[in-house]
Amino acid sequence: MKHITSRDNAQYKDLKALATSSQARRKAGRTLLDGVHLCESWLQLRGLPEQCIVSDSGLLNPEIAALVRELEAQHGHCLQLPDALYEALSQVEHGVGMMFLVPTPERAAPAALSVNAVLLDNVQDPGNLGSILRSAAAAGISQIFCSPGTAFCWSPKVLRAAMGAHFVLDIFENVPLAPLLQDAPIATLATSGYAKQKLYDVDLKGPVAWVFGHEGQGVSDALLALARHRVVIPHLGQVESLNVAACAAVCFFEQVRQNLA
Repeated sequence: MKHITSRDNAQYKDLKALATSSQARRKAGRTLLDGVHLCESWLQLRGLPEQCIVSDSGLLNPEIAALVRELEAQHGHCLQLPDALYEALSQVEHGVGMMFLVPTPERAAPAALSVNAVLLDNVQDPGNLGSILRSAAAAGISQIFCSPGTAFCWSPKVLRAAMGAHFVLDIFENVPLAPLLQDAPIATLATSGYAKQKLYDVDLKGPVAWVFGHEGQGVSDALLALARHRVVIPHLGQVESLNVAACAAVCFFEQVRQNLA
């Protein structure tokens, strides 16, 4: 177990940059997973982190202490910080005192759509993005394509909202979405409040690529024009539309319902 006690330590400064700067995370190709649940999920699904960071008080937590022993038994790297230094890294209020430093996977996007997928057009709220990833993973969707204007998937807020969904999804970022939709070999569906076709009238039993857009502006006109189906979710209340994360969840689980029927 390595100990750092100074804010001026070079390694600590690197961790502080990753904790506070999206630009630093993108440049380094790394991010921080904050909290026992995310750390356990990573360990179970992806293996050892680059480093485990724990606070002095965190080590008094039996669950964290057991995880640290497991990591050290596998020759994982662990770093212990005083509570004050750890809390300056953590984005979680009243966190338990454990983080993982992990690489952010960079994958080349496939040239064509072939399996259930989600295409995100300028979805900018981290909470919405994380919720969409979580619902997609729960619905058995495997691929996520994010346009250049979509929020960074590996930011702390998105990671917390997704609750480990990142680790079972293939996520492709900064991907132009139009070429994927042109002549796509599978069904492509974009949601729009102005569409005439209802979601529940579309056959969703085969592979589907879902297209969801910006929280305020929706899917761009260019992408709407390329989608094979433009669908609306009917609702009875007087609100204008659903939140994009709620909309995505309804769509995903209508597909699940049809495939289980």
